[in-house]
Amino acid sequence: MSVVVVVTAFPAAGHRDEVVAAFEKAITRVHEEPGVEVYALHEGPDPGDDLGHRGRDRLVMIEKYESERARAEHAKRPALADLLADLDGKLTSKLDVQVLTPHPFGDPDKGTV
Repeated sequence: MSVVVVVTAFPAAGHRDEVVAAFEKAITRVHEEPGVEVYALHEGPDPGDDLGHRGRDRLVMIEKYESERARAEHAKRPALADLLADLDGKLTSKLDVQVLTPHPFGDPDKGTV
């Protein structure tokens, strides 16, 4: 069964372009990995929080692997290690990584990612 991963990153002030470039570099490499079905960067605003962090950019990676094994293999490959090194010191917080499993329901083509 497929495994979906959602990773959210908030670039630090003045580092947005570098963070996007780091993700783009990783995307090029990860698209060549076996078992990777989706590895796509999305952008959106940060709605802010109680600490007044409004206006920061939100970058979200949507990842889909054909199996848990494929996801685990991705985690061991150099593309991810290099991405993490390229992001070091350029984010306002640690990456928020959520590993999800589908809960299929309804139309099989629309009920899962």
